[in-house]
Amino acid sequence: MKKKNNEIRTCGLYRTSIGGQAVMEGVMMRGPREIATAVRKSNGEIVVDKKPVSSLLVKYGLHKIPILRGFLSFFESLFIGVKALMFSADQYDLEDGEVYEPSKFEAWLDRKFGDKIKDIAIYFSVAIALVMGVGLFMLLPTVLVGFVKSFVENRIVLNLVEGLVRITIFLVYIALVSKMEDIQRVFQYHGAEHKTIACYEHAEELTPENARKYTRLHPRCGTSFLLIVMVISIVFFSLLRWESVWERILYRLLLLPIVAGVSYEIIKFAGRSENKVVAWLTKPGLWLQNLTTREPDDSQLEVAIVAMKSVLPTVDGEDRW
Repeated sequence: MKKKNNEIRTCGLYRTSIGGQAVMEGVMMRGPREIATAVRKSNGEIVVDKKPVSSLLVKYGLHKIPILRGFLSFFESLFIGVKALMFSADQYDLEDGEVYEPSKFEAWLDRKFGDKIKDIAIYFSVAIALVMGVGLFMLLPTVLVGFVKSFVENRIVLNLVEGLVRITIFLVYIALVSKMEDIQRVFQYHGAEHKTIACYEHAEELTPENARKYTRLHPRCGTSFLLIVMVISIVFFSLLRWESVWERILYRLLLLPIVAGVSYEIIKFAGRSENKVVAWLTKPGLWLQNLTTREPDDSQLEVAIVAMKSVLPTVDGEDRW
């Protein structure tokens, strides 16, 4: 086994921490030192936004603390993802001769906040995403199952039913979103991201032809992480008493950081493990990715490869490829 520049090569495979996210007409990749978002514009040009990784977890050594690093990494990933989405949205070209006229509200925001408006938009987007996610997938099931408390006394059964309702809402949400035409194109880029990472991990040259043959499913995907969060929450919440709805909501909010942290450690371990039992346990998350990924075309793979090459570790000052 050989380790160099945050890469581990074993049995011909590179086990890497590089991960990414699909954005509008592009892919964001996060490497050990840099983050790159590659987007294809309407004229066919691929533009890249490349920035150094600036992680508070690494700066203060928090990335070495199990559980805590998972919860904090989740928030950090949200901010990075929103920034990448905003960059990709900015790349949409106007039609020839068309001039964008900001609304009165946009003009007022620009005058009021100036260059700070983007930071405000990022914080606001993350806050909305958290409120909607926690409300829909964590708190709503708790409220709904509260209506059957008069029929079921056993708290373990109630918590299990709540968990099943939570997973059902999550699966229905994913299934409905996957039917949207615009989202399906984003899911193609999601598939391109996974295929490109798999191609790199198999130590093959990064080309659309090589990446095309790999699976679009990956054990370190965020989709798998969310499903694991749902399952782990069932285990943790089943230990709680079934009190008033407000107490249940409070307990779940307090336990959420631990649930997220444990889920992160599981997905991190699964991404590096070749154990058959671990592979079997991660199957449901891979199956779910059949909804959140689509087969990409070569032009989409090309964009993902550009993003990937932009963040690859270097050996002796030169890119690996």
